[in-house]
Amino acid sequence: MADAWAESATANAWSRGYYPMADVLQKPASGWHNKADDRAFDTKNFVLSGDLPATAPAHAKVTWGNGNHLTRPFIGAKKAYQSFALDRSAGPRLTVTAAKLGTTTIETSQGPATVPAWLFTVEGYDTPLKRVGVTPSKLPDPPIGPARQGSAGGLRSVLLAGAAMDRRVITVKATHGACDDGPTVKALETNENVVLHASIAGPRSGPCSAEMIEQRLKVELRKPLGDRALLDALTGQPVPYGEPNGQSPSWA
Repeated sequence: MADAWAESATANAWSRGYYPMADVLQKPASGWHNKADDRAFDTKNFVLSGDLPATAPAHAKVTWGNGNHLTRPFIGAKKAYQSFALDRSAGPRLTVTAAKLGTTTIETSQGPATVPAWLFTVEGYDTPLKRVGVTPSKLPDPPIGPARQGSAGGLRSVLLAGAAMDRRVITVKATHGACDDGPTVKALETNENVVLHASIAGPRSGPCSAEMIEQRLKVELRKPLGDRALLDALTGQPVPYGEPNGQSPSWA
């Protein structure tokens, strides 16, 4: 996989695109005040009290620290609100009262970027809930096909959960079952990319309950990730940030 990606057209497209590698919805700087608000955020239970801006720019610019920039389509305030306000149940809820244009920073495949965002005013909070407004680039077709789940020594998929500021320690989410010693994730590093190989340690035979357990692991690289592509050995694609079986903000 490392050889297939090296100097490929896919790698070139990936290096020039905008791919968020962190959550596009950012909590207020102060954090949530109590467990009820934290639960409302986790369950996406919001209510709108007020008017949202009816107009927005059609496109906006993503800017990286090295001066590189890219223009991407920009979503309106209503669509941005609807992307996270998915529940209106009787449980704890957060109230959005207004929104305005602003900016935020987000980790991307090319490192931290400054991006336009919608800043939503939440009742009871002095700092806004931020929702990145620019849409990701289209994921290029991988230069190699996926491997079979469980092949090559128990190969499994992996998800990105975060990275240290120096991008040398990568936190990932990996899954395992009830009858093993947990997941293990190894990294193959080249000058062009880093391939993560997730598998299961100590699998045991015999009767076992059917469950999938998620675990976070830290993978320490020999040198910072930099602009190298972070790849999944199972899928043949860049490792997405997101939840198991859910859409990834990286290219949703």
